[in-house]
Amino acid sequence: MNGYNRLLEMVPENVRAVVGNASRIPVVNSRYVFDALIDERIIIMACNCRIPHVIPGIMRAAEELDAVVCYELAKTEGNLDGGYTGQTPAQYAGITFEYAERTRLTKPFFVHADHLTVKNSSPDEFKATAEVITAQIKAGYTSFAIDASHNPLQENTDITRRLAKPISEMGFGLEVEVGEIAGLLGKLTTVEEAVSYISDLNDAGHSPNLLAISNGSKHGNYAVGEEVQIDLERTGEIFTAIRPYGVSIAQHGITGTPLSLIGKFADYGIRKGNVGTNWQNIAHVNLPTDLFETMKMWAEVNAVDIKKATRQFKNEIDSIDEKYKKKIEEESYISAKEFITAFRAVGSASLVIEYFQSL
Repeated sequence: MNGYNRLLEMVPENVRAVVGNASRIPVVNSRYVFDALIDERIIIMACNCRIPHVIPGIMRAAEELDAVVCYELAKTEGNLDGGYTGQTPAQYAGITFEYAERTRLTKPFFVHADHLTVKNSSPDEFKATAEVITAQIKAGYTSFAIDASHNPLQENTDITRRLAKPISEMGFGLEVEVGEIAGLLGKLTTVEEAVSYISDLNDAGHSPNLLAISNGSKHGNYAVGEEVQIDLERTGEIFTAIRPYGVSIAQHGITGTPLSLIGKFADYGIRKGNVGTNWQNIAHVNLPTDLFETMKMWAEVNAVDIKKATRQFKNEIDSIDEKYKKKIEEESYISAKEFITAFRAVGSASLVIEYFQSL
């Protein structure tokens, strides 16, 4: 059996229920991806596509470079009411699957729930996140990141165990987090915290693939002149300590990191790299000038980050002329090739397919 047909055999049932039996898009369970690559010095690019016009360019790059790519949205970006991007889980998974069909993608990919954040231990906070997870599973997500890192370690563990129950039962990929991502001003994750957290989750019957840690990174754009300062030595120590549990590192906050540095991340156990603001930046500079200026003005008047304008102007963004969509696609294609190459992920699809054929 050839590799592509094996991929199609491995499409999870929740995805098949959405795309139908006739679909030939190779959506996979991320658990197998990270199991296959845990000891390869490769980083899978995870793209937060707040403006979906970037997706076809990323997919073209993945196809050309034989790379696995993850498409993700955080709970704040795309929850049951659409978050600040105006995309519900069903809408985001749906447009991703649609672009995969259009581009005739043959390389494995998955849709990931980034930052399923639970900021406190209240029943309402837990219930809201659990409902999002249910909707994401129904929509065709096959990978989930539970983020209770804002809570004390024991509460983080308890919340994660409870929320992970349906994910673990279905065998989907699981990312967890200890240590809030907050740049160098935040408290960096220690080896002891990481091991205790992963060990407790394993004892409760959960087997995460990935651990996101606080290692000096930050979300969003870096200010002019601001240096990227990620503690890779500590990251490597944590990876060495949690590798016996089958866990590698997820790196958040990569936008603004020099491409010449990114590849080195793989040497320290990082196997997933989140890239979000980069795609937003590409979309913004290629929108019609009058639309982008209106978005900036709205953000200034409301004293919010311009990313919050995505929902407010979603209809206008969705309906831009094809020439602007094409410009966004082309720049996304170029940028995705650069990231995939820097992440050492060229050929990662073939490695994953080889693993699938051994199952």
